[in-house]
Amino acid sequence: MNPFLRILTILFILISFRPAVAQVEVNPDSLFVQAKKLAFEDKNYIEAIKLSKQALQANPDYLDIQVFLGRLYTYAEMPDSARVEFKKALDLKPDYEDTFLAYGSLEYWTKHPEQALVIINEGLAYNQKSEALQLLKARVLAELRRYQEANSTLSALLEANPVNTEARALYGNLGSLISNNKIGVNYDYVYFDKQFDDPWHLTSVEYSRLTGIGPIIGRTSLANRFGNTGTQFELEAYPLLSKTFYAHLNGAYSSSSVFPTYRAGFSLFAALPAAFEVEAGFRMLNFGEPIWTYVGSLSKYYKSFLFTLRSMMTPINSSVSKAWQFNTRFYIGGADDYLTLGLGTGLSPDNPRNNSLFNNGQGYNLKSNSISAAFQHSIKTSNIVVLRASFADQEYRQNTHGNQFEVGIGYMRRF
Repeated sequence: MNPFLRILTILFILISFRPAVAQVEVNPDSLFVQAKKLAFEDKNYIEAIKLSKQALQANPDYLDIQVFLGRLYTYAEMPDSARVEFKKALDLKPDYEDTFLAYGSLEYWTKHPEQALVIINEGLAYNQKSEALQLLKARVLAELRRYQEANSTLSALLEANPVNTEARALYGNLGSLISNNKIGVNYDYVYFDKQFDDPWHLTSVEYSRLTGIGPIIGRTSLANRFGNTGTQFELEAYPLLSKTFYAHLNGAYSSSSVFPTYRAGFSLFAALPAAFEVEAGFRMLNFGEPIWTYVGSLSKYYKSFLFTLRSMMTPINSSVSKAWQFNTRFYIGGADDYLTLGLGTGLSPDNPRNNSLFNNGQGYNLKSNSISAAFQHSIKTSNIVVLRASFADQEYRQNTHGNQFEVGIGYMRRF
């Protein structure tokens, strides 16, 4: 072949292959989409890391992929590698909110709350109005048991955005942790149009102390019922078991027939995603023989509302007596400022007004419908005032109904 024709043939072949080479060009956006699918849908963090690295090789300044790579290392439980990637992201853009949020979350999840707080505060210096960083800061402060600071952070957040559901839920959980000590006094007056000739009076005094495991409450109650006066001694606790779970324990004793001889209760609460909370537990009343009630509830925080549906089941021979309660709480300020409206049917062992109807099992199948309302307001954080009222159409003997009216007032002081 002519040397000149040979050279032209080689050049033609090389030119023909150029478009094929161009077709394998890396698209960072496409790789980013694939990596997110692998991470969030398939939980395949290792392959997602590989794709993210390929995308960064094609575009080293792609900040969102850089932060995402740090998150992937966090999910894959490789915190040292995650820290390296987050520091690279801060070098690319020192004020990027998402970097501080991801980096602070890593330190919070890996049990380094002090370091998390440093990172979050640096992020807030650049992004003062970031609700996500403020909420994470409150969680970290609560982890450090710096409850007052956590409360102040959430107060500022909710003042700017009262409908932040996650902040409202956390604020509610912090309510009992703000101060180490609390004293309170309550009084309730109950009037009956038929069931009893004389009204009932119930007064209680309590002291609460925040301990390393959670709040513990001691309470003494004095009641005048059926023309008799009696005293009940009670101990209550809310141990914090983890970030997800806490419990409620209650026990009481009385030597008077005005109260059950023994009363006990236990509930386990779990905080779920999307501001849900569930409860499962039991109550026991003993007037000589134990009466058991099993309790379950579902709560949901939505904007400034807390909705709670509670079910109470009391076994009786071959059947089960049922009671239901639905409560709506509307927050008008902080965790201690709200209005409550409740609707109920059946007897609740948690209501001391009707404990006596469980005596000798007579309350098992008695029907009751009730409506209640309450208002609670804090004054300068340390003082809390409570007003409450309720009405019930109560069957106190088979096919015999009467009306009950109750009003109450309470005061608590934190110190």
